[in-house]
Amino acid sequence: MKKQNKAFVLFRMLKLVKPLSGFMILAVLFGTLGFLTAEFIPILGGEAILIRLGQKTRISLNMLVPLLLSFALLRAIFRLLEQRTNHYIAFTLLAIIRDRVFKALRRLCPAKLEGRDKGDLISLITSDVELLEVFYAHTISPICIAVCSETIMCLFIGSFHPALGVVALISFVLVGVFLPVIVSKRSGTTGDKLRAQAGELSAHMLESIRGIDDTLQYSFGERRLKEIGDKTKDLSKRQEALSKLTGTNMAIANMLIMISDIAMLLVCGWLYQSGRVGFDGFLIPMIALMSSFGPVTALAALGTTLQSTVASGARVLAIIDEEPETEDITGKAHADFTGAEAKEVSFAYAGENVLNNVSLQIPRGKITGIVGKSGCGKSTLLKLLMRFWNVGKGEISVSGRNIDEINTDNLRDMESYMTQETWLFKDTIANNIRIGKLDASDEEVIEACKKASIHDFIMTLPQGYETEVGELGSTLSGGERQRIGLARAFLHNAPFMLLDEPTSNLDSLNEAVILKSLREEAKEKTVLLVSHRESTMRIADEILTMEVGRIS
Repeated sequence: MKKQNKAFVLFRMLKLVKPLSGFMILAVLFGTLGFLTAEFIPILGGEAILIRLGQKTRISLNMLVPLLLSFALLRAIFRLLEQRTNHYIAFTLLAIIRDRVFKALRRLCPAKLEGRDKGDLISLITSDVELLEVFYAHTISPICIAVCSETIMCLFIGSFHPALGVVALISFVLVGVFLPVIVSKRSGTTGDKLRAQAGELSAHMLESIRGIDDTLQYSFGERRLKEIGDKTKDLSKRQEALSKLTGTNMAIANMLIMISDIAMLLVCGWLYQSGRVGFDGFLIPMIALMSSFGPVTALAALGTTLQSTVASGARVLAIIDEEPETEDITGKAHADFTGAEAKEVSFAYAGENVLNNVSLQIPRGKITGIVGKSGCGKSTLLKLLMRFWNVGKGEISVSGRNIDEINTDNLRDMESYMTQETWLFKDTIANNIRIGKLDASDEEVIEACKKASIHDFIMTLPQGYETEVGELGSTLSGGERQRIGLARAFLHNAPFMLLDEPTSNLDSLNEAVILKSLREEAKEKTVLLVSHRESTMRIADEILTMEVGRIS
């Protein structure tokens, strides 16, 4: 994943707030008023002391108690409004970001996601996106609130004497600006490494759970457990380093606040002793400064908390920005299927040649079979016909037109593609089959299942077609999952069927039923069939052999 500049990532994240800028202004307004009411409560207490001592004050005793009660109530109201507005902004933006991430994944699959750690992707979609809530709810508006409220406090303190305003300004800058910048530089890439390690651990855990049967069978558990333990320890050490940095940061912040308070005490005392301010100018600025570090204290922690947030933002933006292998095509004239052809097609994957000058014709209404050793490029050819990848050289055409000139939706409607491994969702059998045609009637689903020789089995289940299959179809055998995948292909009812090892997990009886269905389908459809089984290839009108990326 390409490393991104932190400032650029923050700028990109800020741009997402633009549609909700009105709510952000309200959050800043409520937050500023909330802090000011809280800060002026002890200031009013100072005024009460002055009144008790018989000093001249800016406010009368009759107004003091109502103001104290009002400020206490308003503090709670403004705090509530600020938090609700901030979290509305945050969770609305998280929904928008998740939508953009899923759209990006839709564009990138399957080419750019094949071979990628699924656990890392899950970590990105869940944990990384969720961490952005810290930025949108607890970073943007607190910075603006700190600037507004502390500016007002500097002016208020400075109204007693300009020197006091300067002391307050220096204090706020040290705690709220200087300290976070220094800590951020000290932390370096700790946040990036932390998020990367979290993604790796998630991927490792997901892989371990999926492979637990083999792990137990071959007594691989101890080694796997050690690997999980090592990765967890490494992640804990990284988190511990960041936590120590956070603790050090807060200790320094508290030390700076204490030094600032002492500095204000000394300056106020000097001004009072020299007669440049009265006793009110000694007491009130002291109380005002001590009570107004809340907004900048929140900023002091940003040097470390933002590390993980920016790292997560960079990972999310990298997925959104990544260019797909193939772009969806729109705006072209509609095409009806009349046949397909590959002309001198070459394709390389990760620098390794998979197909070399492959040419073949797939006539309409015929079953064309391709046989060959594993890894010779048979499945890759089917994926190129689906336009999951762009050909490196040559041309693939459908209905006499280059597939780069056919609308993507149109091409998908013309093709039914069944892969070697059928992916099932944690849903009912009926809904899993309806993926092939979302508006299919029950009768259409049943007919497709009969063709795939799975209907009789489904009817033996307690809930029939409404039976849930479990995660990834874990409650079904490999042959049953494969037949459900074939039922999807039949239900899709496309004129061109691309079948990759459709009978590899089936017994001879079910294979015979399915081959009979395919033979009957071929009267109105075109089938490109990839298989190792000689029995499966008996239905093919033409059999081609592929070796080392070439067809003979």
